[in-house]
Amino acid sequence: MMNLKASYAYRIGAVYIWIGLIIAISFMEAWLKFQAPGITLALGLGIGKLVFHALNYMECVLLLIVLLHIVYTKEGLLYKSNCFIIIIAFLLLLQTFWLLPALDSNAQIIIAGKDPPGSLLHYLYVGFEMIKTGCLFLYGRKQLYP
Repeated sequence: MMNLKASYAYRIGAVYIWIGLIIAISFMEAWLKFQAPGITLALGLGIGKLVFHALNYMECVLLLIVLLHIVYTKEGLLYKSNCFIIIIAFLLLLQTFWLLPALDSNAQIIIAGKDPPGSLLHYLYVGFEMIKTGCLFLYGRKQLYP
């Protein structure tokens, strides 16, 4: 059986990999791709849809790793810093089942050459990413320095 302290490496690793993914994709790739020569808005949105769905899938996997470790250690979700995971899980669920499908809809309208109705969805997505990143950082710090 795995040493309990050693098993925390999985949780901490998942948290910091998750932070890296959000920073690299949401805060860098999302707008940098439009700076590349020859990238049209439609092409950039098509790439963005693929990348953000892959990110969302990886976030769900990393959340599952963290939740499984919480179960393994018998902490329970209401234990100390696990409140951050509840916030992150809630935001991830909103992104997965509401925000990403709505953004995909808008992207499809633009790719089809039409103008979508005005929306603040991108700003909301960025806000969610900032909150998730902050919560992940605080959660990871609490795991390293309880």
